Amino acid sequence: MTDDGASVVSPAAIGRSIGTAARRALGGRRFPLLDRIAFTLVAFLVLVALVGLFVTPHDPFMVNTGQAFLPPGSGHLLGTDNVGRDVLSRILAGAGRTLLVAVAIVLCATVIGVLVASAAALMPRWIDESVMRACDIFMSLPSLVLALGLAASLGPSMMSIVFAMIATSWPATARLMRNILRETLTSSYVEAARTLGMSRPRLMRRHVLPNSLDAIYVQASMEISGTIVMISGLAFLGVGAPPPSPDWGSLIAQGQNHITTAWWIALFPGLAITLAAIAFGLAGDAVRSAVDPSSRRS
Repeated sequence: MTDDGASVVSPAAIGRSIGTAARRALGGRRFPLLDRIAFTLVAFLVLVALVGLFVTPHDPFMVNTGQAFLPPGSGHLLGTDNVGRDVLSRILAGAGRTLLVAVAIVLCATVIGVLVASAAALMPRWIDESVMRACDIFMSLPSLVLALGLAASLGPSMMSIVFAMIATSWPATARLMRNILRETLTSSYVEAARTLGMSRPRLMRRHVLPNSLDAIYVQASMEISGTIVMISGLAFLGVGAPPPSPDWGSLIAQGQNHITTAWWIALFPGLAITLAAIAFGLAGDAVRSAVDPSSRRS
């Protein structure tokens, strides 16, 4: 378990590790230019993901066995796979299914976690404690293993991964948010507002919740990187959308049998996952530094 109560293999923990490791590899110091580069790269990746949903150099699903296993070069910049599909086109088409789905998962899990924590804070003490103990039970289980079991039970599809990732991610956000709300509720300005007769729901909406969201922004930004890795891992293990889906994890799985003869089929999707994870990890690390100055390194 980490200091904030999240499982060691949670998406936030993975994202935090990626961001910290990448920054150390680049010198271990915090350079504003590096943060700007990270945010620029994130914006570029999101743009590519959006464009890739509609426009690709070739049809990512068109089979042409006569052009199978073409190496990277003119006509097919990153080569073709075992049935002649353009690797670059499939990576671009899969960007939206990986990056945008990761962002959607984090947003949904964050909203659910915040709502659950806020509702628990307004309930009687025994309900609040019961909800938090349920979150602790979820968080005591490895997120990847739990997500794999849920996704496998629902059948291979991207929606299975989405549901499984949301179901395993929101308890950590709820637990973190509830701890912050508990501290905020003891603040002097909250006590003053309560003394003036403000109701608990209005107090939560007007004062407590708006002043408790900084840590959630950090949590969400760090989770995107880890969620990308976990989505790709689940797709690689076969619980994602079945072929010919261009999910990045699926592309690696489809190319692993040809790694010695057609290395580009698995290598380039792997590089795309690595680049996206590092970019979002560095961006999340920059958000953490901006929100929590004590985390900055000299």
